Amino acid sequence: MFTPCSEKALKTLLAIDPGDSISGVARKIDENRETIRRVVNALEDEGYVEYDRGLTGVDPTVREAGLSFLAASAGVVPPSIPEAYVLPQFAGLEFAYTSIDAVYIWTRGGYQVARDPDNYPLFIMVAETDLKEWKQFFERFGIPVAQERQPADEIDQSIQFVLRSCATVAADTVDGRPVIPLQETVEFARDHYATFQSALDMLGQMYEEVEIDADYRMEPA
Repeated sequence: MFTPCSEKALKTLLAIDPGDSISGVARKIDENRETIRRVVNALEDEGYVEYDRGLTGVDPTVREAGLSFLAASAGVVPPSIPEAYVLPQFAGLEFAYTSIDAVYIWTRGGYQVARDPDNYPLFIMVAETDLKEWKQFFERFGIPVAQERQPADEIDQSIQFVLRSCATVAADTVDGRPVIPLQETVEFARDHYATFQSALDMLGQMYEEVEIDADYRMEPA
């Protein structure tokens, strides 16, 4: 009738989208595949999930209760930066990391700029039709959210989410994180060449399909 739910079990339940593989869920929540396999097996034994050519949550009310519990917990202990990167996976909405985060993710954490632990915005691309739902989602967790980066002295915590909107979200997946396509990321970096020159060099070395013009320079404004 009642089975205690561990943190990993809760995050696994929240991260599952119909058809997901165990490996896919593990990457979403940045956990070891074998660990999540054991968690999924236990959840399946208890009747919380089913596996038939992919995972499916059995009862959406259980998922909603889990999300409410996680949101309440965030009011006591705010999410860390690594946890904030996982959080959008629980919304059940399409998104892709963009802007600074697209560069950060495509370089696999090799290039980080303009952020520190005390002032850390995360940038995600979302569908225009989902803007209201995304704002409500982050507000449940007490996390500042807007469509422009907010000055650090105007918010009461270090983490904030910045929403960029588009008609349809196009995303690739890198290390379990949805992110705008590589070419769009390169174009963003070129548009802000002064800040991302080193990142462009890095992307050119990491991906054969990226051609970086060594003589490229940003035109004066």
